[in-house]
Amino acid sequence: MEMIMDINKDRVILPYQHISQKALLSFLLGFTFLFMIVAFYFNSFEEIVNGQFKILTSPSNLTTDYFALTNVGATFFNSGILMLHSLVLIKMTKARINGPLIAAFFTVAAFSFFGKNLYNSMPIVLGAFSYAWVTKVSAKKSLLAALFGTALGPLVNEITFNIGMPVIMGVLLGNIAGFIAGFILPPLAHHFVGFTKGFSLYNIGFSSGVVGTIFTSILRATGVEIEPVSLLSRGYNVPLAIFFILLFVSLLVYGLYQNNWSFKGYGSITKHSGQLSTDFLEKTGFSLTLINMALLGLVATTFVLVLGGELNGPTVGGILTVVGFGAFGKHLKNVLPILLGVILIGYINSYDMSATSVIIAGLFGTTVAPIAGRYGYFMGMVAGGLHLTVVSNTSYLHGGINLYNNGFAGGFVAALMIPLLEAVHYHRAQRRELREPVDPAEEIELEKEKS
Repeated sequence: MEMIMDINKDRVILPYQHISQKALLSFLLGFTFLFMIVAFYFNSFEEIVNGQFKILTSPSNLTTDYFALTNVGATFFNSGILMLHSLVLIKMTKARINGPLIAAFFTVAAFSFFGKNLYNSMPIVLGAFSYAWVTKVSAKKSLLAALFGTALGPLVNEITFNIGMPVIMGVLLGNIAGFIAGFILPPLAHHFVGFTKGFSLYNIGFSSGVVGTIFTSILRATGVEIEPVSLLSRGYNVPLAIFFILLFVSLLVYGLYQNNWSFKGYGSITKHSGQLSTDFLEKTGFSLTLINMALLGLVATTFVLVLGGELNGPTVGGILTVVGFGAFGKHLKNVLPILLGVILIGYINSYDMSATSVIIAGLFGTTVAPIAGRYGYFMGMVAGGLHLTVVSNTSYLHGGINLYNNGFAGGFVAALMIPLLEAVHYHRAQRRELREPVDPAEEIELEKEKS
């Protein structure tokens, strides 16, 4: 689909669609303030303030559901704060809002429901930008690592509050550890794109898993025992289902309105495999991207409810992450095989399909959606089933301090499957050659750079 750039150099004009950077910012701000406002529907101001304090000062290893730790209102407000923080970073670096940044924004929002907060995110962000300063590269090159890298936030909280150190020493060492983690993530993330060939969308999740494993090993060597936890809430399905279904239906209606009340052109999204880096906002425009995000949100929410799962912090986080990557690699055609593969293997192995661990393995397992996008439904189902078996064994390695455990596991799945599939691929005629993966950080541009 042809794109035409206007003379202001900050707007993309596509059939049925005309979106500016200011409009994209307003769209993301709308989400931010919506979550903050919704917080007060669930809880009082005092309950939210007290909940925020507890979120900031408690360990947050996987899986710490902030609904269970505090309350729903404080959790939604925490997500709003982290979304606002993300937008401030985007504006500070003068980066153009594109598909990768929308995915990062929604991922930060998602994991603010179970593990991320402003305290444990800041040192990682500072570390990532310090790497850019030391290496004399533009801060925009470290922006995605700064946002996605907050996956290691629990490392900061764990050292600060949970290993028995005096408060001042805990704060100091926790922030130093977070800073170091953030500093080394940008080069590692760039390197590991090649490891997965871009077929695991949560590339920084794999990098964070490696870093988290190193830190956990060091702490365990000094006698500190770090284990994943399981703090989960129940009983919020009705209000949260109503809220998220209405939200995604509203997004779908608005996307259709922007697209002349039509799904026309949606096939231009599903024709892509989703391999890094596939920016749907750039390739197909805002209206179709919004339609894709809304459809994925409805499918993800339905997945949770049909399996009898709970809408709690982790599952809501999974839904929002799928939605965010609807702008950057995921679509119905490559996501559904992964979900079906998880369901199939889950039933074959007699998993409790309503368990939060299984449901989030499905939702976050869509990190390997590009495998289905390139190699078809069957291989997508194989990838989904394999992911379910792998992810249950990786959290011990990093002790739950890497929130993107599914990204860590998905990296191994992609690294195993892609060389084998490509070996077969090269012996088949009339198949397109595998393109080289692109580090999403290379896709971030300054507003004035786009022409």
